[in-house]
Amino acid sequence: MGVDKNAQVAVLKYVSLVTLTVQNSAVALSMRYARTRPGDMFIASSAVVMAELVKMFASLFLVFKQEGSIQHLFMALHTQIWQQKIDTLKVCVPSFVYLVQNNLLYVSASNLDAATYQVTYQMKILTTAMFAVLILQKQLRGTQWLSLLILTVGVALVQLSASSKGVTTDNMGQNRLLGCIAAISACCCSGFAGIYFEKILKGSDVSLWVRNVQLSFLSLPLGVLTSYANDYSAIMDKGFFYGYDAYVWYLVVLNAVGGLLVAMVVKYADNILKGFATSLAIVISTVASVFLFDFVITFQFAVGTALVIGSIFLYSHEPKKAPSNPMMKAL
Repeated sequence: MGVDKNAQVAVLKYVSLVTLTVQNSAVALSMRYARTRPGDMFIASSAVVMAELVKMFASLFLVFKQEGSIQHLFMALHTQIWQQKIDTLKVCVPSFVYLVQNNLLYVSASNLDAATYQVTYQMKILTTAMFAVLILQKQLRGTQWLSLLILTVGVALVQLSASSKGVTTDNMGQNRLLGCIAAISACCCSGFAGIYFEKILKGSDVSLWVRNVQLSFLSLPLGVLTSYANDYSAIMDKGFFYGYDAYVWYLVVLNAVGGLLVAMVVKYADNILKGFATSLAIVISTVASVFLFDFVITFQFAVGTALVIGSIFLYSHEPKKAPSNPMMKAL
């Protein structure tokens, strides 16, 4: 039974990592296209709220499948959410931070090309490591700190290569500085929320999907308030679902799936393996952006991207331990 359980965890780990790679690439390209395509522009904050709603219903369905009946579903929610109020309140912190992060990502995607957006957002590896040291008291090797420095240099090269180019027709109306600031802020949110969520996820017996229900329950009111605070006039004049079509709903579902996948990766894998998934997503989205958005890969951009990807692999590398010497032990 122990072997079967370990095998199941291993399958879940790699399936979630592969799926997260595809989802990250799809989000980078899809968000870019959704915010720059012709036609009525949907309200970004409303899409964030709807993604949380979709994620909540998906999590409730998974809890239902886990418990086996509606009655057991409500019992599990009552026991693990209502009766453990303090524990539930702890989830308020990542809920709010994730909400801010999602809104920042829309701003970033609207002002950066898909490849630059994806590479810049990889600075979340740096912020995640920093918060892991501060919150989880994690010890980092010298090679891991070196990888973080290489990551910073790589992202800087990407930004310099993008800013040195002339403004093209596709980039008209974009504010690259705003997009960069939004991406870096989203990285900080991602790092803090991810480590905090990992701490409460692995530090209790509450199931993964119940945790996601908690996140959504708390994020939805915050999301609605944020949406009306930022876009009150637009919502009142045009409606909450203004500009929605099949493609926007696809984007909503895609972001909801991303939230579920991140939780699975944190539960069944770790942040190091997650780095492999995001590094592969960089390559996929960069190659795809050449064909979809006429993105031109310069030498400087290629070097920056290579440094980012290399730093992720260097951070993930664990040196082999030297074999113990029986003679030394005897001495």
